[in-house]
Amino acid sequence: MSPTADRRRLVVVGASLAGLRAVEAARKAGFDGEIVLVGAERHLPYDRPPLSKAFLNEGDADGNLPDAPFFRTEETMREELGVELRLGAPATGLDTEARAVVVGGERIPYDMLVIATGAHARALPGADSLDGVYPLRTLDDSLAVRERLEAGARTVVIGAGFIGSEVASTARKRGLEATIVEALPTPLVRATGHEMGAAIAALHEMNGTTLRCGVGVSAIEGDGRVERVVLADGTSIEADLVVVGIGVIPSVQWLEGSGLMLDNGVVCDENLWTGVPGVYAAGDVANWFNPTIGQRQRMENWTAAAEQGAAAARNALHPENAKPYGTVPYFWSDWYDVRIQFVGSPDADEVRLVDGDPTKGGRWVALYRRGDRLIGALTVNAQAEIMKYRVQIMKGGSWADGLTFAEKRRLAHEERVAAASS
Repeated sequence: MSPTADRRRLVVVGASLAGLRAVEAARKAGFDGEIVLVGAERHLPYDRPPLSKAFLNEGDADGNLPDAPFFRTEETMREELGVELRLGAPATGLDTEARAVVVGGERIPYDMLVIATGAHARALPGADSLDGVYPLRTLDDSLAVRERLEAGARTVVIGAGFIGSEVASTARKRGLEATIVEALPTPLVRATGHEMGAAIAALHEMNGTTLRCGVGVSAIEGDGRVERVVLADGTSIEADLVVVGIGVIPSVQWLEGSGLMLDNGVVCDENLWTGVPGVYAAGDVANWFNPTIGQRQRMENWTAAAEQGAAAARNALHPENAKPYGTVPYFWSDWYDVRIQFVGSPDADEVRLVDGDPTKGGRWVALYRRGDRLIGALTVNAQAEIMKYRVQIMKGGSWADGLTFAEKRRLAHEERVAAASS
C-alpha cells in the first residue's frame, strides 16, 4: 500500500445487488482501501428478478436450462474489485461503539459500513415440514422450484403478488395446472391500489390460471411431501409444488441491540444514514425518507436497490459531501406475454384509466393523482410510455399536464396502429 493510500476499511454486509453496487461505487469513486463483503449465502451476488422469471423457463432445443444469473465471477470480485469475500455465514451482530461486525465468533472491524442485508421470505407456519413447499427468495429456492416444474408439478401459489404470479405464469407456459390462493379479496392492493389490482389479476383467468381470492389457507397436507392445500372454506387443491409468496420481512434481526433504529427495516435519513457514525443502509432493508415523493419508504425493487447501494457507499466514504437519495419508484413484472410496469406511488386520491381496456387485454395505461399532482402511472404492454411518466413525476408534474400528455400519447398510438393496419 502506498503512503498516500486510503487505509480505511469499508465493510458491506449483504452480498446482494445493493451490496455489489456499493462495492463498485466505492472503487469507481477512487477508494483504494480495504473492502470486505459479508454474505449469508454461499453464492456470489446474483440477480433476483430472473429467479421467478427466465430462470424458471424450460430449456432450449438441446435441453440446456437457463444459467444462474450471477453478476460477477469470483475472479472479478477478488482481482478487479479487490474485495475480500466472506460468503456462507451471516452477520450475527453489530457493535457500533467498537465499529465491528460480528460474524459467528469473529469480529470484523470497519471504518464505514453499508448494511444491505435485504429481506427474507415470510414463512407460512408449519409449511416447512413437507418436501415440495418453498418460498422463492434465493437462488437455491429457485433451483428447487425449477426442478419441480421440470417434473410437471401441479402448482399452487399462496399469495397473488408479483413473484407468485410470475411462478404461476411460468407453470402455465409449461402447460401445467396452476392455482393462486390470495387471502385478500383484491390482490396487489399495496402495489397498485384496489382498482388496478383487480384489473391486473384478471390476466390470470385470461391465461388459464385459477385465482381464488378472499380465502385463506388452513393447512398444507401430505405424507412427507406436499399433496394438497386445504383452504379455510373447506375445499382442497391437489398439489405437487407449493410456492409461498406472502411477502418478505426486512433482515434486521442481527441488528437487535446495536443502537440502530429498527422499524420496518433500518431507519435512515434522506442520505441513507442511520444516525450512527459511519453506518448507512441500502436496498430492501433501508427505510428512508424519499425527498422526491415526500414520504418515508422501504422499497423492494431492483432499481432502488442498485441506486441506493451506490449512493450509500459514496455517502459513507464522504459524509461531509453526502447527497440525498431521491427517486420515483419503478418496478416491472412479466406474466404470460404481458409486461406490467409501475412508477411512483399507489397512495392516490384518484386512479384513472387513460388508455386501453383491461377487460380486452392488450395495452392499457392508468394514472394516479394525489392532490393536484401526478403521483403514479401503471402500464400494461406499453413499454414506450412508462419512463415518460416517471420523468413527469420526478419533475413534480401536475395532474392536468399528465392527463393532457396521456391523451396525446393515446392518439399517437391509435394513429400508429391505423397506419400499420392500412
